[in-house]
Amino acid sequence: MKKITLCLMLFGAMYSINAQKINLGKAAGMVSNSAKALTFTNEDAVKLSKESVDWMDKNNAVAGPKDPYTVRLNKLFGKHKSQDGLNLNYKVYKVKDINAFACADGSVRVFSSLMDIMTDNELLAVIGHEIGHVKNQDTKDAMKSAYLKAAALDAASSASSAVATLNESQMGKMANAFLDASHSKKQESEADTYSYDFMKTNKYDVVGAYTAFKKLALLSEGSTQSNFEKMFNSHPDSNKRAESIKKRAEKDGMWKDPGTVSLPTAKLTK
Repeated sequence: MKKITLCLMLFGAMYSINAQKINLGKAAGMVSNSAKALTFTNEDAVKLSKESVDWMDKNNAVAGPKDPYTVRLNKLFGKHKSQDGLNLNYKVYKVKDINAFACADGSVRVFSSLMDIMTDNELLAVIGHEIGHVKNQDTKDAMKSAYLKAAALDAASSASSAVATLNESQMGKMANAFLDASHSKKQESEADTYSYDFMKTNKYDVVGAYTAFKKLALLSEGSTQSNFEKMFNSHPDSNKRAESIKKRAEKDGMWKDPGTVSLPTAKLTK
């Protein structure tokens, strides 16, 4: 990955020793206090999201159409390109970071290192979670604060109600700022619920959401980097979220004990 830190939105966590998190509550406060005059619509969020993703696609290694990662994602995700009234597009970034993210324009990007450690059902749970963030329009505030940061706007310079066009350098800053922002616990909880319902409705094994969280918990337990540890401290506890999935699956009669969950030693690319 080209010197950019991508840390949104895989179940509210990203796994990279370079991760630097921005609390969304503080970012939203900055927008409210310093740029009240800026009219920022859902259409603006969609437009800027597309521009950000286009920039990231150009600045990261994207798996080609015949790459095993793309073939696998097509198999899993192809049927969901039109999901719940959304038009979604997806690609794989061949990078070492463990992550996935979604944007307001319907772009979903999955990282190859995530695919290396997640089973098909776990990836489907992640995808469902990301679709939930798009459906719930969770990215609007994050994109607004990212835009203001990239354009170096403050209370004085944001008097205009229009969203300006950004240059190439600002576009890169906006992409990074957007992906450095975290969702609120409420937004993460709602996306978790969406993911579970997505799995259940499409007759996937909902236990995949449970084991995905357990793997995230294992990654956090094995963290030795200070930024890594701080990042996990700022997010909902993965084990607790796994237990919430288990309780709902038990209530629905869909729970199957997966046994001990561990991180794979070989890549799960197929």
